[in-house]
Amino acid sequence: MADIKPDVTVAQDGSGKYKTITQALGAVPKKGNATFMIYIKEGVYKENVMVERSMTNVMMLGDGPTKTKITGSLNYVDGTPTFKTATLAVVGDGFIGKNLGVENTAGAAKHQAVALLVQSDKSVFYLCQMDGYQDTLYTHTKRQFYRDCTISGTIDFVFGDAAVVFQNCLMLVRKPMANQQCIVTAQGRKDRHEATGIVLHNCTISADPTLTSASTTTRSYLGRPWKEYSRTIIMQSRIDGLINQEGWLPWGGDFGLTTCFYSEIGNRGPGAATTKRVTWKGYKKVDLAHAQKYTVKQFIQGKTWLPKTGVPFTPGLM
Repeated sequence: MADIKPDVTVAQDGSGKYKTITQALGAVPKKGNATFMIYIKEGVYKENVMVERSMTNVMMLGDGPTKTKITGSLNYVDGTPTFKTATLAVVGDGFIGKNLGVENTAGAAKHQAVALLVQSDKSVFYLCQMDGYQDTLYTHTKRQFYRDCTISGTIDFVFGDAAVVFQNCLMLVRKPMANQQCIVTAQGRKDRHEATGIVLHNCTISADPTLTSASTTTRSYLGRPWKEYSRTIIMQSRIDGLINQEGWLPWGGDFGLTTCFYSEIGNRGPGAATTKRVTWKGYKKVDLAHAQKYTVKQFIQGKTWLPKTGVPFTPGLM
């Protein structure tokens, strides 16, 4: 990555070719095969950004996840459908984001408010931070990889129906509204033949400082089945004590409890004990041999496309 010179630079102080990210995206060649790099200098960019389907192989490089920030506040309560609330929506295949922050500042009271929505096949986010409350990160569809990222939120803050692996990422649970429960994932697999799911590999699930003081009264869970065949695997990760001992939460009634696939494999930390977990048919105890199926190499075929991105990854188990 270090060798790539930016094609265009975005800077609010006028030192780049463009002052907004949206303007810079206008320069992206349609369906380009070469990486088109947009360097976004330090600053807070108040815009809702769309990387359209024709904008393939775009790379956005910032100055750091707390320095280069894309911010928006569209939300469900104020009349925007969840799908359209995203501060950054990425549809064009082959997207790479590095050293960026993306946030939705609507807040817990505004319900669904997406920071980042991704429909890009073979997309990668490295050293990025996504902040929100409900529905922070919409891993909508296709194959996605997140490495060394921080994702914060309250309810279903990683959701969607992509085939996605999070590796070495930090999932930060924030303080919700009074009487709300926190849920890290809500995976949306509708058909048992779909090769989709959410995998957390060598990640950390922890409480944001805002939650720490409230964590005795706030119940937090690893996930709930948004759709009937919801699939989530948490492996070789650290689960802190904020997670309720039952681990997983129903969506409503017994919906998806026999057809989902939820599994925890080789985790550590004060919240990782599985002895008091839910006893649903869909909660599976599997071994490390079975876990190979959910590695970067097998689940998202990462060895075929990640090397050329320059982003570090572990193809198998740790």
